[in-house]
Order: sequence, then structure tokens, then C-alpha cells
Amino acid sequence: MMEKVPMTAGGYAALEVELKQRQSVDRPRIIEHIAEARSHGDLSENAEYHAAKEEQSHNEGRIAELEDKLARADIIDISKLSGDTIKFGATVTLVDEDTDKKAVWQIVGEPEADAKKGRISITSPLARALIGKKKGASVEVVAPGGAKAYEITKVEWR
Repeated sequence: MMEKVPMTAGGYAALEVELKQRQSVDRPRIIEHIAEARSHGDLSENAEYHAAKEEQSHNEGRIAELEDKLARADIIDISKLSGDTIKFGATVTLVDEDTDKKAVWQIVGEPEADAKKGRISITSPLARALIGKKKGASVEVVAPGGAKAYEITKVEWR
């Protein structure tokens, strides 16, 4: 049984773009590098050849990973979601109960999580603590940096 990978339509599109780039641009470029390095003679001591083969292996592995994630994608349309209970796709505003620092996080699928862009994976400790809670609730999250307490001040769907 294949486990579905939840993601937004935007996350799915980003994976498709990366896959096309790796298949139609990166793959031919790497093959060219290998052919060029091979023409330099002795392969056993050819660092350029080994580097190109390593790059090819990495690229092919990522292509397989992307194809797998796209095949198992469960695209969730956030625009159709609503309510005051936090679930996949919600954008949540939190206030750190110790520092009063405000943070806004959107709960998304693992492939599209990016902390710098305010998106956390549904499997992260913070998202798991938030799921099922409502505005006004307090949550305690045990993260690698220690336990943190947050108050949920807003739940949005955007």
C-alpha cells in the first residue's frame, strides 16, 4: 500500500518544475560532462569523470524521489478549507508565551516545507502539537531546542 503524501497545489507544481529541470536540462548536461571526461583517457585516475558520475547518481536519485512523491501526491485545495480547528493547510499565528514573539506558520506537506518561507511540515513537532487545536488554546511543543509554550492567536485559510 502506497502512503499518500499530502501537499498543496503549489507544492505539487514546484516538484513538477524541479523534475522537468532535472530530466530535460541537468540530465543531458551531466551526460555531456561524462562523455567529455571519458575522452580524456584513463578512467581510473580521472577525477573529472568520477565527479560527473557522482553528480549523475545524485541527479538520478533525486529524479526517482520526485517521481515517487508526485505519484503519491494527495493534493489538498486549501481554498476549500475553513473552520477554526487547525488542520493541514491552515495558516496559524502563534505568540511565544515566554518572549511574546509572534510567528506565522502554514502547515503544509513535507516536500514543500520551508521554514524561511513560513511553511512547516505536517510531520514537524510544532504542527503535530497544533493539529486539532483552536484559536485561544495554548500548546506546548517539545522541540530539539527544548520545550516551548505558544498561544494560538489566529487560524486562517489562505
